[in-house]
Amino acid sequence: MIVSGSASQALAAALARELEEPLAAVEYDRFPDGELLTAVPGVDEIRPERAIIVAATVSSDAHLEVLQLQDAVREAGVDEIVTVLPYMGYGRQDKAFESGHPVSARAVARAISTGTDRVITVNPHEEGVCEFFDPTATAVDAAGRLAEPLPEELVDPVFLAPDSGAIDLAETARDAAGAGEIDYFEKTRHSGTEVEIAPSNVNVMERDVVIVDDIIATGSTMSEAVAVLKNRDVGRIFITCVHPLLARNATTKLSQAGVEGIYGTDTIERSVSAVSVAPTLAAHL
Repeated sequence: MIVSGSASQALAAALARELEEPLAAVEYDRFPDGELLTAVPGVDEIRPERAIIVAATVSSDAHLEVLQLQDAVREAGVDEIVTVLPYMGYGRQDKAFESGHPVSARAVARAISTGTDRVITVNPHEEGVCEFFDPTATAVDAAGRLAEPLPEELVDPVFLAPDSGAIDLAETARDAAGAGEIDYFEKTRHSGTEVEIAPSNVNVMERDVVIVDDIIATGSTMSEAVAVLKNRDVGRIFITCVHPLLARNATTKLSQAGVEGIYGTDTIERSVSAVSVAPTLAAHL
C-alpha cells in the first residue's frame, strides 16, 4: 500500500501505478488549536504487509505528517514500513554552524527513524545525512531523469554543473540526453564583496547550455550564472534540477535573467515538475 503525505500526492499516485499497489485514502485535518491530524482510515481493515509512506518534508508540518502516518499504519498492524522522502527537509543543515546550534538534519532523521523499518531519499544535498538515520537511509540518484523534459534538438549542448563537486550530476544528465560537453562553474573571489562566477573552460558562444543542479532554492546564484552566460553570447539556456524548491520569486527571477525553460522532478511538486522520479524509486522498492 502507498500512503501519501499531503505534499507528495501526485508522486505517490505515480508510484502506486509503477508498483501496481493500492493507494491509500489519507485524510489531512487540523484541530481548532492548530494541531495536525493525518489519518489513514480503513487501513486496519486492509492490514497490508507493507506500507510505503511517500512524503516530501518541505515544511515542519510535513515532518509531523510523516510521524503521524508512520504511527497510524503501525497502529493498524502493518508489518513493514518504508518511508520515502523524495525531498528531505533540513537536509542542508548537516552540521552545527556555530556553538549552540543543532545538527538539524540529524535531529529530524532520528525522529523519522523511530517509526520506520527503512528510509529512502532522493539526491540528498549531502549524502552524509543518510548516516543520521537508523538504519542508514538509501540515497537514490534521479539525475538520469533530468534529460527527459529537455527539447529534443539542442544545439551543440553544454551541460554545466554549479561547481566541480556536482560534475557527476551533469554527466549523468548528459549521458541520458545522449550528447553534449561537460563543464562546471568556477567561483573566483577578487575581494571580500566581489566574486566572479564563470564556466571553467568551455566556450559557450551560440551553444545551448543546460545548467544541472540538485536543488534550486531562491535562484539568486543561478541568476548570476545566467548573466555571465548571456555576456558570453550563449545560445539558449535551460535549467534542470532534481528538487525544484523555487522559494519566493525564484521562477520570476530566473525567467527575467533569460532562462528559456526550467524543469524539475516531482520530488517537490511544482508547476515545473515535468518528469517523475516514480520509476527510479520503484526500482528500489
